[in-house]
Amino acid sequence: MLAGALLILLPLFLGFAIALNNRTLMTVIHHSVDGLVYFILALLGVGLGQMEGLGQQLTAMAVQVGLLVAGLLVLNLAGLWLWHRWQPMQVDAGTVAGSTSYRRLFLAAAKPLAAVLAGLLAGWFLLPALGWVEDLATWALMLLLFLIGLQLRNAGLSLRRLLLNRQGLGIAVCLALSSLLAGVMLAPVLQVPLFQSLALTAGFGWYSLSGIVIGDALGPAWGGVAFLNDVIREIIALALIPLIIGRRPAMAIGYGGATAMDFTLPVIRSSGGLDCVPVAIASGFILSFISPVLMGLFLSMV
Repeated sequence: MLAGALLILLPLFLGFAIALNNRTLMTVIHHSVDGLVYFILALLGVGLGQMEGLGQQLTAMAVQVGLLVAGLLVLNLAGLWLWHRWQPMQVDAGTVAGSTSYRRLFLAAAKPLAAVLAGLLAGWFLLPALGWVEDLATWALMLLLFLIGLQLRNAGLSLRRLLLNRQGLGIAVCLALSSLLAGVMLAPVLQVPLFQSLALTAGFGWYSLSGIVIGDALGPAWGGVAFLNDVIREIIALALIPLIIGRRPAMAIGYGGATAMDFTLPVIRSSGGLDCVPVAIASGFILSFISPVLMGLFLSMV
């Protein structure tokens, strides 16, 4: 199992080791990542649609997702509150930018849900059970991780500078540790092995990757649980950030998890000002890098 996990993670590190300077190529890679994410999420949906006893599985999944969302919400906010108390971060209200289009953000969050739903309907009504779908998803995942490694390396960000951002690093560490503590506490509640629970809580909001990685290792049902858990985190973050960032910026930035460097960044910027941007990018980048590593290692121990 450990060898399999390392084999899956190898493309991530390989991609991160390659420096590119061609903007056109990076644009192609960006669009390829988007296409692969939707393709693999559709395959996840196909797997869900072809499961026996789908109705009962969906009911169990709803309970599991609810437990994960609630447990992570409480412990993440508690951990981030402690960090804020220890290292308070001030927001300069004078630098707050204009309003953000929440409709656009929520529609963007709905796209991966639509991909999974389309795959589920295709698997349920149209497609026969195909043995090669799982192998196809695995190879597509390896290609996706390679391209993500390229993106992270060539995002124009200095890893050294990101790690030296005290607030960003502290927020990322608190979010990661509180998530893993939630995994330890939720394992007996979810009635799953400890390392499986830890893998489920190590997505850090990166729904497009967590659902794919978990689904590839544990099957489409658990992949769906991981995906929905992180999608709901993102939706809560979009609503929560404007409410608390003025008084508790670390909590607002941190709860967005890995998405603080991309999807929730416009909300962080418009609600908290420009001072929050480097902190959010540092936190999101660190979480984006360690999330697939932790998921792979935990899944290798299940």
